[in-house]
Amino acid sequence: MNVVLVEPEIPPNTGNVARLCAATRTTLHLVEPLGFKLDDAQLKRAGMDYWQHVQWQRWANWAAFQSALPVDGRLWFVEQGGTRRYDEAKFAKNDYLVFGRESAGLPRALWEANPERHLRIPMLNTEARSLNLSNCVALVLYEALRQQGFAGEIS
Repeated sequence: MNVVLVEPEIPPNTGNVARLCAATRTTLHLVEPLGFKLDDAQLKRAGMDYWQHVQWQRWANWAAFQSALPVDGRLWFVEQGGTRRYDEAKFAKNDYLVFGRESAGLPRALWEANPERHLRIPMLNTEARSLNLSNCVALVLYEALRQQGFAGEIS
């Protein structure tokens, strides 16, 4: 599996996602611009000592990332307002779960260019604006891994 953070802004969220990716053998893709420096102390603290175990790549922009996608790599865009719930998607091992900035979500042009792969996480309280980015990544990633039988699980 692959997790893609497009223009992440908050170091602890990215650190938590990196830790999640290390624990699940998931590749992390960071698409610039980033809202922090990669040597940020908060980023390192949130990722603890897991960074050495994370397979990750940094991309200068979305175009650079997209041009490197393998032929069988499917993109799933997770955003409020997605046309279907994340648990209704049928995930494959080479899929890419794409998440946007904490403050603004995915860039509108990117969202509009990919209407067939929009996913949402249901919210039950309209007073809550949003969920934490790292929590959203964990929810969707673990559903994708569950569908694949948690291949490679260690006890």
